[in-house]
Amino acid sequence: MSRNKGFLKRISNCVLERKLKMVMNLAGKIPEEVIEQIRTQSDIVDVISEYMQLTKRGRNWFGLCPFHGEQTPSFSVSTDKQIFHCFGCGAGGNAITFVMDIEGISFPDAVIKLGERVGVHLDVGPSLPEATTKISKAEERMKEAHAFAADFFHHLLLNTEDGEEPLNYLLERGFTRELIESNSIGWSLPSFDALTILLERKGYNLQEIADSGLVIKREGEERYFDRFRGRIMFPIRDENGKIIAFSGRILSSTGEEAKYLNSPESPIFQKSEVLYNLDKARTSIRKNRQVVLMEGFMDVLAATSVGVTNAVATMGTSLTNQHITKLKRLVEQVTICYDGDNAGFDAAKRAAQLLQTERMKVNIAVIPDKQDPDEYIQSLGGQAFKEQILEKPHTYIAFMMMHARRNKNFQFENDTLQYIQEVLEQLVGSSSPIERDLYIRQLSNETTISEEAIYAQFRKLEANQVRSAKVEMPTPPSISMPVTQQQKPMDAAERAERLLLAHMLHNIDVVDRVLRSEQKEPFVRDAYMAVFVRLVGFYEEYGHPDYQRFVEILDDAELRKIVMEAALVERDPDQAESEITDSIRQLQKYRIEQEIHQKMHESKEAEKMHEYARALEIAQQIIHLRKSLSAI
Repeated sequence: MSRNKGFLKRISNCVLERKLKMVMNLAGKIPEEVIEQIRTQSDIVDVISEYMQLTKRGRNWFGLCPFHGEQTPSFSVSTDKQIFHCFGCGAGGNAITFVMDIEGISFPDAVIKLGERVGVHLDVGPSLPEATTKISKAEERMKEAHAFAADFFHHLLLNTEDGEEPLNYLLERGFTRELIESNSIGWSLPSFDALTILLERKGYNLQEIADSGLVIKREGEERYFDRFRGRIMFPIRDENGKIIAFSGRILSSTGEEAKYLNSPESPIFQKSEVLYNLDKARTSIRKNRQVVLMEGFMDVLAATSVGVTNAVATMGTSLTNQHITKLKRLVEQVTICYDGDNAGFDAAKRAAQLLQTERMKVNIAVIPDKQDPDEYIQSLGGQAFKEQILEKPHTYIAFMMMHARRNKNFQFENDTLQYIQEVLEQLVGSSSPIERDLYIRQLSNETTISEEAIYAQFRKLEANQVRSAKVEMPTPPSISMPVTQQQKPMDAAERAERLLLAHMLHNIDVVDRVLRSEQKEPFVRDAYMAVFVRLVGFYEEYGHPDYQRFVEILDDAELRKIVMEAALVERDPDQAESEITDSIRQLQKYRIEQEIHQKMHESKEAEKMHEYARALEIAQQIIHLRKSLSAI
């Protein structure tokens, strides 16, 4: 490789060269032996299991890919190779690149995060500003401002006279000092602009901070003021533990102000996607193999205070498909624990139906006497909450029967018929024969309608569902078409590119051979050339093949996909020379064929313009190209 050190300076794409150097410098901040130590100690199954649910099948582990929507698991993790690969979208890499992709962070940040996980602490400067992340610089600044605000509020609560009253209130409510500190609970001053002044002094753009919801701009003026004033502050974190919003509780309600004030939706906070406490509960959820789903963050904090560590909550919104996707990656079993009033019952029903539709296992823990979980824990204690509520949930069908039975009088015929109809609709298509027998017998006992009559109605509903399914059958092909497009066969040139890259990733001599040839750009697609340029630079820096290390320095997730797909291609070591030669030959043919196609188009255009001499010249060029094509 040494005799080709000038290659990167001569290559036409200067942008790629600059980006390559940036990535190399970025990686160079952390000693190679430390990176290797962290990678070796970070078992990929353990790392990925903290983010999603994996099931072992044979030698590998499988789960639903977190990088694209799917119903059937195509995401594979290999313990032997310590790599992951999705057969659906092509995503792949090792433990470090998984953390980079799932959290949208740079390589050094991912190494630092995994290092902390295995007890290796690194002191590395901030990532270069050009490093690619999934969030914009503005969003990063918004999160930094929220972290600063949280520290400020937390300090006020624990260390100032202003915080004494709210701190005593929290302690009287059962909050321990540990719970307050671990959740960074704080206090906002009644002052109109205490936080605004601090943020401005720290150099933050107040309009940007207003967009994030922390401060409010006066209408018609260039002045700003604090959104939260005189409130106990509860930080809201995303699934990576970054503070993205707040909920503020007023200390003493006068009836003029809302008890709780929440951050508005912003570029960093979308209620439909956020599950409170998911970042802290993730490990416990995986360990317990179930999640407790609640309506409010105060319920989660109360549950956490009594040792229920696998609880999460929606943020002032109904359960959404985005929420379910996050849960589905981690676990199959969900226990819903909503408020015990009528609104809570209805919300629990909607959430249960959504989860059931997604084929998750659903139980519903019912709070008595129209209390919410927080109130129940306050009045009866944590042990009663765990033993009488969470450990004795209702099954999905049993809860649906309970919900349908509310406010019905079986002395009235309409109530009786409506109740039976509602329960049977739940039984159709979602119950086993044993469940069906059990609940139909229960229906008969409750309504005094014979089991035979109820079974007859059940079979009628079942037949209707089958007929409806047949009518709807033509619809699925349009839904599955994107999958078909993704799985279209590769053409000869694409196969050749992938196989050639595979050999390059495993053998430095193949790259050296290409660099010494007349054809300095061996690939026909820009993405493969981008990988090739980076691979040349990698070999200049490291001097030996290591595709896992190489994929770590790639700042583009799409390029990482290309590398991992190529790295996993089956190669025949005994036929390596033949495979390499055939691949190069195939790509040469493709280039000439494309050039012939372009020349034929130019010839037609020349004839249209009556430029016959030009058309004759192009025709001779085509003849020459066809001769060279047949000679390959």
